[in-house]
Amino acid sequence: MRGRGRVAEARDLYRTYLRGSTEVEAVRGVSLEIDARDYLAVLGPSGSGKSTLLNLLGGIDRPTAGRVELLGHDTTALSDRRLTRLRLEKVGFVFQRFHLLPALTAAENVELPMAEAAMAKAERRRRVAELLDYVGLSHRLDHRPGELSGGEMQRVAIARALANRPALILADEPTGELDRKTGAEIAELFRRLNADGTTLVVVTHDLGLAEAATRVRQMRDGALLPEEAA
Repeated sequence: MRGRGRVAEARDLYRTYLRGSTEVEAVRGVSLEIDARDYLAVLGPSGSGKSTLLNLLGGIDRPTAGRVELLGHDTTALSDRRLTRLRLEKVGFVFQRFHLLPALTAAENVELPMAEAAMAKAERRRRVAELLDYVGLSHRLDHRPGELSGGEMQRVAIARALANRPALILADEPTGELDRKTGAEIAELFRRLNADGTTLVVVTHDLGLAEAATRVRQMRDGALLPEEAA
């Protein structure tokens, strides 16, 4: 559902890297608007610039040229400290390889960003239980990542991304390490997240995951192709 406030906006983004002595344009001339409750899937082959675009939108990377606004903040003008705080409080990230800390339990992994945001301990514990129940893992609170399946680890990662009630979830190939059945389950969880009001941007080459989105863009050679109806 659109028209409920702008969450993120990119204007004429470029990201150029040096590979040896060769200049590579990973993202070139991208403009994009993300409104509250959007679910955008960006499809494209490996090397098309999808992950770079996601990192620019989330403030993990900074553009060579152009501007990114996140909840009204020009991220390209923020100090590293303010940008880190904005990411912590307003953006949730989900990665292909989960990025869970192996020494921590599922509950502790989900609790970590809340502790970093200085949330009260009692509130953290309530939130952890609520989120792990939401992703269907209330019975796995005390299990470490090595004791979980790939699908379970991704569910923990999604719960962690939701920890600080972010305005935007950015997911980079969230089904890339999963088999088809488990990937379909994660796609259904993303569909439910969006139906419950979460704004999502997912980059993927998984057509099944993209089918859950309300907007679809194709990316080729660092540029976005015109928008398709989902």
